[in-house]
Amino acid sequence: MLRPKFDWYLILPALFLLGFGLGIIASVSPSHLPQHLLYILLALGFFLFFSFFDLDILFPLSPLIYLLSLLFLILPFLVGTVTRGSVRWIPLGSFTIQPSEIVKPFLSLLAAWFWTKENFSLKRLFFFSGIFFPAVLLIFLQPDLGSALVVLSIFGGVLLFSGIKWRQLLLLVLVVGVIFPLAWFTLHDYQKMRIVHFPNPYSDPLGEGYNLIQSKIAIGSGGIFGRGLGRGTQSHLAFLPEKHTDFIFASLAEELGLVGSGIVFGLYLLLFWRILKIAQQTRQRPLFLLAMGLFFSLFFQTTVNLGMNIGLLPITGITLPLISYGGSSILATMISLGILEAISRQKGEERVLEIK
Repeated sequence: MLRPKFDWYLILPALFLLGFGLGIIASVSPSHLPQHLLYILLALGFFLFFSFFDLDILFPLSPLIYLLSLLFLILPFLVGTVTRGSVRWIPLGSFTIQPSEIVKPFLSLLAAWFWTKENFSLKRLFFFSGIFFPAVLLIFLQPDLGSALVVLSIFGGVLLFSGIKWRQLLLLVLVVGVIFPLAWFTLHDYQKMRIVHFPNPYSDPLGEGYNLIQSKIAIGSGGIFGRGLGRGTQSHLAFLPEKHTDFIFASLAEELGLVGSGIVFGLYLLLFWRILKIAQQTRQRPLFLLAMGLFFSLFFQTTVNLGMNIGLLPITGITLPLISYGGSSILATMISLGILEAISRQKGEERVLEIK
């Protein structure tokens, strides 16, 4: 069977973003560079593996993969290490792995598999919620609010294309809007304080407002062309917290300025456009739903990270896909892109067969 070429419109933006991440980490946190490079090489291996994987084999295994994902999410409570009050990571020698990151693409797979069986109905929605929300709860209890929100974006994103009617969607939004304020009582005190001080971080400049203030200072000081690699004062003088993970975009904006930030924005826009194009062009409903689930996961994570860096959204522990330091985040993102590459490849093979 003929094999189409790689989808370079998908791969090249991802590679350039990985390059930006390498450059910024080499500048602001060079001690992490060797490990980060190792993570990238490992993630590229998984990308290639899933790029050539037969998705027709993967879909029937969705329930089993989901059960394994739940077991994986339970492991941090049993053998995980506590870091800053959270138990999200499993130690593997000198490395750690974060299950809440790794399971994201497989939760998209479950959602696509479920809504392929039948179109939307309230009965199906309740059933799907009962299946899906144990994963959300396990992630939330770690606690990892950021990843829980990303997983919820998969739930909601795929639901939009489940065959739901506009009236049903509007009713569902109203119900969620009524129930949503109750989520306040499930938050930890530090999460509540982040939200309280978000509109005015200067009300607590040395506490909950500190991170946001330093991030905005870093971005503003970059100007048009930036201070240059290795010359960012906020990151190199340790004013900017999590300079290589959650706030890596602030580090990037300070050193590469508006021009560098604009290029990064452009690469993300190209990447997301290509994902939507892949979803649009596939003729198989399961692959379409899977592509949309992966799109919402990556788009939501990117939007929230950039939003919290520039002060448009409250701060939560979400990394910037392909740029932030972190093996689990890069691995999950590259698995997602590998699956999208497989969808694009399968779409190309359909065209070859049609021509024949």
